[in-house]
Amino acid sequence: MSSNVGLTTPRGSGTSGYVQRNLSHLRPRDNIAPYPKDLDSIKHRQRQPDKEILAHDRAREVEVKVFDLRDQLEDEGVDEDKIETQTEALRKKLTVDMNKPSKATVKGLKPHQVHELAAAKIEESEKLRKALGIREDYEEGSHWKRQDGRLRTAVAQDEEK
Repeated sequence: MSSNVGLTTPRGSGTSGYVQRNLSHLRPRDNIAPYPKDLDSIKHRQRQPDKEILAHDRAREVEVKVFDLRDQLEDEGVDEDKIETQTEALRKKLTVDMNKPSKATVKGLKPHQVHELAAAKIEESEKLRKALGIREDYEEGSHWKRQDGRLRTAVAQDEEK
């Protein structure tokens, strides 16, 4: 046995006495601070949705519905010209509906729909901001900055007297 590690004798333990180091042990890091030092990185920034991805997903939904209609009509044995006219009519109707603003809620979306979630969250935040009467140019913590400025001017005026 080396370095006084492990069993003094492997006899009766059912093992060979070979000692392995624990590879799952995480050593603490000394040089990393528990929180960021600069205040700009602490501010919350809303994730902006990619408009191209949102448009692509809406267009894809339209094409899926058109394809389902085409498949259903082909199974029923409808003439190819009638299929084309019906699918084009459905495509036009759905594209008009696609351009209307949607009432997406965060609850109705799946976790993999990241851009839709971000758009719904921004819309929800705007509704809340308007309901609470918060200005668009409001900066978090600005009240304390103004209060600190008033205190400093009061202290400066007292020092002048």
